Amino acid sequence: MMNVKPILQLIVKCTRDAGLHTCAPLQQIQKLTRLRVIDNSELGKSAMLEGRPPKCIHIYSKIRFGYTGDKVLVAIKGQKKKAILTGCHQNQKPLMPKFDSNNIVLIDDNGSPLGTRILFPIPTMLRHKLVEMSRPKGADYTKILAIATRFV
Repeated sequence: MMNVKPILQLIVKCTRDAGLHTCAPLQQIQKLTRLRVIDNSELGKSAMLEGRPPKCIHIYSKIRFGYTGDKVLVAIKGQKKKAILTGCHQNQKPLMPKFDSNNIVLIDDNGSPLGTRILFPIPTMLRHKLVEMSRPKGADYTKILAIATRFV
């Protein structure tokens, strides 16, 4: 039987010399995570067409990771904009769908979306969370639900 340990050491040394990463990728939204804009706002469409997707620079929650329905601050085309996470690629809670990409909807400071239509489906469980986040004298996040065309 062949000794496997020298072969594994050689593989690790070759990947380290080539500059390849050997650790598993993280499956969560954190700072500098690339995101995908799913509304039809001009800012979002132009950034996605240029191939420079927005990056998360801050998460408005007590933990340092973002989940579906959380508010984040993104850097997009040299500007800082707020957004709502509408779908994540990470492992989700029960009855929350898992998406192929990390989706966001860009919003103003008062909570109204920048676009007029959401082009991809958003989870129905997001309805409860956005209604809870809305305040009578503050931001109204239910407008995001009004412009959504499909729910999952």
